[in-house]
Amino acid sequence: MQNYLANKSFNRGKGTHEASASMAFVGNTKHTVPYMLKNSHLFESIPTSFIKGAFLDRIHLYNPGWEIRTLKKNSFSKGYGLITDYIAAVLHELRNLDLTDKLKDYAKFDGSLSERDHLAIRKTFSGMVKLLYPDGNMTDQEAYELIDFAAESRKRVKDQLYLIDETFRNEPAIFKYELLKQHGEIKTVDTLERISNNIDEVVEETSDEAEETPSTEESNDNSTSANNTEPSAETPKPKRKRISDTRQKTLSFRMGQTGVTYEKLFAPYLANAKEIVVEDPYIRAPWQVKNLMEFITMLIDTRESVEGLKIKLYTSEEEEKIPELIDRLDDIKDDLVEYGIEFDYTFRDFHDRAITTDDGWRIVPGRGLDIYEKYSPYSVASSRQARRKCKEFSVDYVRVNGASRGIDLRKATDVENIVRE
Repeated sequence: MQNYLANKSFNRGKGTHEASASMAFVGNTKHTVPYMLKNSHLFESIPTSFIKGAFLDRIHLYNPGWEIRTLKKNSFSKGYGLITDYIAAVLHELRNLDLTDKLKDYAKFDGSLSERDHLAIRKTFSGMVKLLYPDGNMTDQEAYELIDFAAESRKRVKDQLYLIDETFRNEPAIFKYELLKQHGEIKTVDTLERISNNIDEVVEETSDEAEETPSTEESNDNSTSANNTEPSAETPKPKRKRISDTRQKTLSFRMGQTGVTYEKLFAPYLANAKEIVVEDPYIRAPWQVKNLMEFITMLIDTRESVEGLKIKLYTSEEEEKIPELIDRLDDIKDDLVEYGIEFDYTFRDFHDRAITTDDGWRIVPGRGLDIYEKYSPYSVASSRQARRKCKEFSVDYVRVNGASRGIDLRKATDVENIVRE
């Protein structure tokens, strides 16, 4: 089988035979994805005889079944469809069509990838084009979606090879490519499970510890006092205060990504603000009002004090539904009085979303506070944001220096004028 996957040929007796077919291995994993990432590898459930670097390197892609939603009764169409004999004949005919060369018009991958990496990505891309766009008509954005899927699926295989066979670590592959149709922009590819589970967090902690180590010069300067004064064994070592990452930047998040919370997105930028303006036209439905409350709860939990904090909401609603929404927002207003928070709201017709502070930050979340996919109210995700899956969105952090210019955050027009300038 190993030879067949590499050469499309196999031996029977004295004869060598050639064939053309794809092989797929389908099954369940023994453990959760976070457990496998931390303690083993994603191939742990296949037979031990298959867990060899040379064999696994011939697998083009690892499709993450845990990202595919469970089929339920409402997943199936109630209308007409194609019988399997017909669709199978179509797919069989498409095998004669090779679209691997089409990829070179869109992307140029890093030279660190092996020939098997390149072949796997090209083959996956070709197959996905035939499945999704059999007529060949697709936009550049749709083509890059397929390239990302092909590269991520192959990288998932390569990441496991580094764990299973140390010989692959000698020449690590860098999964990035140049977008030839987007002015040479460079795109780095990573697997969603590594992003969601902070797989590189240990490395970051190590670097933080290294920063705490004093330099040789500092050690020599302090050597005298260190020898004269012996620290008490009972005195705990003070923790180094982390510097919050508050700088202008843009963050992008993928559909299905987990581990994203309001605290991580907003808390560092709102820690010292005395007035916060939330502009979101879609604080209407019950779950959207819940998003607002979770945002405010995050402020209460993360700030040293919320006494005297002013929060102003600008939102929108259909005329006949405004009275119901007013009741909900008034309940929030009354509740926040106990925490010393002054909450107010205004209805107006607008579209853009933003969170602006009186100390000069404007945060622009593309989806506002509604960043999570639908989740069951009876799941852990209902009470823990980190367990929820995200929609695809981005966040811009912009310094507007509104505080130094005497901006009145109670007037949204002042905010808009400064941003225009």
